[in-house]
Amino acid sequence: MNKISLLQKIIDSSNNIVFFTGAGISTLSGLKDFRSIDGLYNESWDYPPESILSHSFFFFDMPYFYKFYKSRLNPIGYEPNIIHNYISLLEKKGKVKSVITQNIDNLHTLAGTKNVLELHGNVMRNYCLKCHKFYDGNYVFNSNIVPLCECGGFIKPDVVLYEESLDEDILNKSIESIKECDTLIVVGTSLTVYPASSLIKYYDKNNLIIINKDETIYDNVASLVIHDDLKDVFEQLR
Repeated sequence: MNKISLLQKIIDSSNNIVFFTGAGISTLSGLKDFRSIDGLYNESWDYPPESILSHSFFFFDMPYFYKFYKSRLNPIGYEPNIIHNYISLLEKKGKVKSVITQNIDNLHTLAGTKNVLELHGNVMRNYCLKCHKFYDGNYVFNSNIVPLCECGGFIKPDVVLYEESLDEDILNKSIESIKECDTLIVVGTSLTVYPASSLIKYYDKNNLIIINKDETIYDNVASLVIHDDLKDVFEQLR
């Protein structure tokens, strides 16, 4: 039995699947990832992109933060792809109980998936630092330079910047989902971003599946590893 057939067999026999997804899924929709050779972190800016996307830089130079943010992290106009849609379909069938994602682009939700646990937030949610009123991504990405609330306060994206902690509630729900699932499928992530990647350690059953173009640090403990083009893999699933 080849690996795709084995993957299909595992999916067919599972009733509580959790998907753990990363930027490799988003690139299939046309968005840039962060760490590849063509990724955002290898672009040339006045400051290192990783520094720009930090809590301290946001308050140090908000106009420059938003210059980078709006030009590089705007998902408006991009559509869910075959992987987002397949996961959503499995959720509708009752097989997928939750999707834990490192992505902030809202594409899982656009695909119709209901239970999405966003470890790093979502660029389509934003809030005023002064009165806490929420604004959607359209308001922020279409605003002039630094987006302002109607009360005059500065608006901040509801995403986890460097130097900030993950949301405890989302983290705990993710851990609980991983502990309870019968199959954990990791897709499109090298599992190098901490602490998100450490969540994999909470899975203690036999169906840890990793689907990624490159190797990951968890390959040696996975029950099934597929190193291939993600689109090619999901085109073969039903």
